[in-house]
Amino acid sequence: MSKKIYVGNLSYEAREEDLESLFSQYGSVSSVRIITDRDTNRSKGFGFVEMEDSSAADAAISALNGTEWKNRDLKVNEARDRNDRPQRGGYRY
Repeated sequence: MSKKIYVGNLSYEAREEDLESLFSQYGSVSSVRIITDRDTNRSKGFGFVEMEDSSAADAAISALNGTEWKNRDLKVNEARDRNDRPQRGGYRY
């Protein structure tokens, strides 16, 4: 069963190919996506990696969380389902 992983605190110069190479050390990677700003097309500093094997994903999370990569300490954990995320507040006065 596949598992989706959140990867935060990415360097703005990080590429999807680099991230795939990093995670493929732990198992087969299904997909990689670095989130970019719509207007500037610049990285927002986080992304998602989907790995085919759940145990390989767990090993990657354990090994890479807090690891320095491209001069940044990565934040790596299992991605939460969109419905499980806290809702943002409405209007601010």
